[in-house]
Amino acid sequence: MSPSRLGFCKVDLLMPRWIQRSGERLPDGLWQSTLTRVRSEFDEMPSMRLTPNQARVLLGLPGWLCDWVLTRLHEEGFLACNGDGLYARRTSTP
Repeated sequence: MSPSRLGFCKVDLLMPRWIQRSGERLPDGLWQSTLTRVRSEFDEMPSMRLTPNQARVLLGLPGWLCDWVLTRLHEEGFLACNGDGLYARRTSTP
């Protein structure tokens, strides 16, 4: 049976459907400024090592947002995370 007979057009099969944003997702500008602010904190204090809980207090971010930021900066290679869960600025390339 052809896609059009099933109620789909060929474009529908090729294009991904848009997924609604999470209600917790920040507007893009605010997200980028938060990432920049956290990067600058680690740049200003290169020897700083923080647990996620310490980062939440120091940065004044809600828990879910702080976790997202630390994860993103770790995935980008900006931060390293050791076996004890401490985040620190990566000093060399991954």
